[in-house]
Amino acid sequence: MEGKNNPKVIRSWCMYDWANSVYSLIITSTLFPVYYGIVAKNDTGENLISFFGYQILNSALFSYAISISFLVSGILSPFLSSISDVGGLRKRFLFGFCALGSVSCVALFGFNHSNIEFGILTFILAAIGYSGSIVFYNSFLPDIATPDQYARVSAKGFSIGYLGSVLLLITVLSPLFFPAVPFFKGLNFEKISKIGFLLTGGWWFVFGYFSIKGLPGTIEKESYKINFHSIKNRLKSALNIVSNIQGLNWFLVGFFCINTGVQTVMYMAAIFGDIELHLASEKLIVTILILQIVAIFGARIFSFICEKSSSKTTLLLACLLWIVVCLSAYFVKTDLQFFGVAALVGLVMGGSQSLLRSTFTHFLPNEEHGKSAMFGLFDLLDKFSIVLGTFAFGLTNQITGSMRVSALVLIAFFLVGAWFINKIQTRLSV
Repeated sequence: MEGKNNPKVIRSWCMYDWANSVYSLIITSTLFPVYYGIVAKNDTGENLISFFGYQILNSALFSYAISISFLVSGILSPFLSSISDVGGLRKRFLFGFCALGSVSCVALFGFNHSNIEFGILTFILAAIGYSGSIVFYNSFLPDIATPDQYARVSAKGFSIGYLGSVLLLITVLSPLFFPAVPFFKGLNFEKISKIGFLLTGGWWFVFGYFSIKGLPGTIEKESYKINFHSIKNRLKSALNIVSNIQGLNWFLVGFFCINTGVQTVMYMAAIFGDIELHLASEKLIVTILILQIVAIFGARIFSFICEKSSSKTTLLLACLLWIVVCLSAYFVKTDLQFFGVAALVGLVMGGSQSLLRSTFTHFLPNEEHGKSAMFGLFDLLDKFSIVLGTFAFGLTNQITGSMRVSALVLIAFFLVGAWFINKIQTRLSV
């Protein structure tokens, strides 16, 4: 197909992965959760804090913040997916969400003990910027590559994004690893985190700008109207496809439940180590780095298991291991035990995420419109699963006062997800 598979355009597209992946690793998984655990305390240093006059556990508030950000993203998702079909608007909206997310990261520099409300609201805006930009970023893939190159180009973007995020994180954490360097003297973890927020926002904005600039400009389809009727038709089209492909309905419900547990564990891991085990900031950071590295090997290991058995069997194995993770989280007491659980999380995280995504593609119809509608539905389920998981985790934490009990609640999602995956009798069983 003319105009596709252009190496220069593909490099520009992959650069956005390089640009925004720093948010996922530094803000979502590493620096912000640990920094938040340090500053989100009351005047006596306890975890019960005031948020707009309401008393709430800091860990529960963190869960709710994630829930709210993805609830907003989920509500916007059908509109954004429809806009992504209107070529001329995509670059503008992609840049708009990129700017919202990156500027919000920079604004986190002003978050401290005295303005918890500001920090939470800014964190929510950064998450909305990230999730909103992903919709438009992904929608460019069919425009820049032919179907036989989707997997290669997507993998290239992922690997470049991982490399960039780890590179920036190591740079930000250099003062922790080399405290004797004169230039780093006087930099405690709080100051390092603030510098990290600035660098993350700047990195995301600058590289994001040049990435978007290199993407193809397309002609807006003037006849396409974005309204509730067009969105309803899009969702109706996706649901019709689901009803016509045997086993897809079971898979999507199973995906929703499994992803609910997986994403919640990923978002709450650092906070759990801080609040429940009182791990030092340095230990938490190293743990997250190890988790990210192990995840790469996990994806390869689960891919190998899948080739030797089936996607269905491998997904059921992943659910079993996630249940082991949740049970272990309830009983973990020492640093070493937590490191062991984190290693298992990394192993099964990389494998299950990759497997869920690749398995879904086997159900997709051949026509491009059908693929677009199904990816929109998949994105919607992904966002609302995060809303459900983090809200359930936070509510249980708020009621019981224990994140350990919240971890046990997640077992139900993996059990239900496994049950639906096991019901599939076609495609996955071969």
